Amino acid sequence: MRIIEGAGEFIPPGNGPNHWVEQLRVTQLSVGTYCIPAGGTDDQSPHHQDEIYVAIAGRAVLETGSGQAEVTTGSVIYVPAGESHTFTKITEDLTLLVIFAPAYESQQS
Repeated sequence: MRIIEGAGEFIPPGNGPNHWVEQLRVTQLSVGTYCIPAGGTDDQSPHHQDEIYVAIAGRAVLETGSGQAEVTTGSVIYVPAGESHTFTKITEDLTLLVIFAPAYESQQS
């Protein structure tokens, strides 16, 4: 067992458009927190891993190749490996707990 310290805590991005920190990594999954301030920019590209986002706080729209969805506190979203996705219309500081399986960047295409 392990308590994942800091997971889900908003961290301002400093000079960048957003902030990502990984809090746990094992072979089959990783967990981190992704923060985008209100009015900020999501500059991520598709990943090689399946991904689950849990919205801890904030409000935005997630746009993917298969559609778009409102994201609010408590939203849980699955994005399959390789699907392009970006958070837009970020009207409140967005804090996302992110779970990758397998671990982030451990599987390359």
